[in-house]
Amino acid sequence: MAEISDSPSTSKSAEENTQTQTPESDLKTTRNTKPGVKRLIISVTVLFSFILGFPLLWKSIEIYRAPLPFDRIDAFSSQIESKPLSFPCHFQAIFIGFDFDFKVSHDDVGAAIARKMSDLSHGGGCGGCGGNYSVAVAVDRGDINAFDFGEKLRGSDEDADELVKSVVSEYGGGNAYSVVVVNEEGEVRSVVGKYRHAWIVGRVEEEEAVLHVAEVFVKVFVNGGDVEGSVRSEFMPVGADGRIVLSFSLLNADPRDWIYDWNFREIDETLLRPVIEALQPIANITVESQVLYHTPKSSFSYWDDKHGSHMFRTEDLPFFVNSNEWHLDTSVAAGGRSKVLQLVVYIPSAKECPLQLELPNGEISKTNGFISPMWGGVVVWNPQSCIKDFESMDPVRHTISPQDLLKLFEVLMGQLRQLLGLKSDNLYVGESGTSILLGSERGFTEW
Repeated sequence: MAEISDSPSTSKSAEENTQTQTPESDLKTTRNTKPGVKRLIISVTVLFSFILGFPLLWKSIEIYRAPLPFDRIDAFSSQIESKPLSFPCHFQAIFIGFDFDFKVSHDDVGAAIARKMSDLSHGGGCGGCGGNYSVAVAVDRGDINAFDFGEKLRGSDEDADELVKSVVSEYGGGNAYSVVVVNEEGEVRSVVGKYRHAWIVGRVEEEEAVLHVAEVFVKVFVNGGDVEGSVRSEFMPVGADGRIVLSFSLLNADPRDWIYDWNFREIDETLLRPVIEALQPIANITVESQVLYHTPKSSFSYWDDKHGSHMFRTEDLPFFVNSNEWHLDTSVAAGGRSKVLQLVVYIPSAKECPLQLELPNGEISKTNGFISPMWGGVVVWNPQSCIKDFESMDPVRHTISPQDLLKLFEVLMGQLRQLLGLKSDNLYVGESGTSILLGSERGFTEW
């Protein structure tokens, strides 16, 4: 009990010692006199240094905005509007089987074609060429037999295209838009080749030939067969850096039913590479591909007993693309301001297979696809057998056959032509007659 009673007394004496020591330590550290001149000098020096350095600090962190030359900008804008930028175009007409010498000279024939071109352009510029174009005329002096040459041109269009190419190169028209007119007996036939030339064969008068040549130059070569003479701006999906990224995606709506893959490397080498080479004058194009799963569409479909398939209408197209589930924008190559065009192959689930697009006239779409300007295109591909294998616990894996891939990419290339503002018609009907537009195995001709 004695040890317990001694403990409180000990702690009490310690507290008293602490209280007596505290005032003594404060007296030693507390200053009794006012700050002297030395501290005042130091404070003034620091303040003066800050005042002197503040302009330098302000100058180093300020944002410099250079004044814009608004007067020169307005003057340049007015100049562009008054004189639009135009590219020089060279046209050449080669006449075989004609005799212009006793009537007019070659320059007069060229001037007559130029006047007709101006009339067809309604007095304005000739498309992207504006008024910066020239027309040259060449007349065969009898070196080529018009009858034999015309018979060759009436044969295979592919062989005739190569034959006309060789004739045009002999006349130095490799870098010009050329039209070869062969005056011989027979019905008039006009064909536009896959190179920068066309040919007209048949019994034609001089004035008729001049009109036909001018129309091919203006309406086909320059305007691409467009009626209005220009391509709408929303169909020009080229980025500000001149690049286009073609992103091909294979979407499996429900991989629990089936999983499809594709041999994209083979398609890239055989089909896409020639297309990219053909489009190099337009843009720098890169290609990428991906396969996605669990990608249902957003719109609804209904069963149609007449066609025996599930149908979705054109009114449902704005809701078909499921932006929440379709993770398409995964491109690393689309840096800067490059434009990405999505080309999608959609494989429906078993509960919606087969899935067909119904057109407004009630017919089924032959391509079973659609495009969205400035975004891309979608093609719905139905497997040959829409019956799910319920016996298999794991989803069945398939690879799309080369034949089906070829059909799919034919549709996708047609959609790409539309996205670039190009028509897919093989005929052009004009004032002087109908012209056949020869196709190219690459999908895009040189002109």
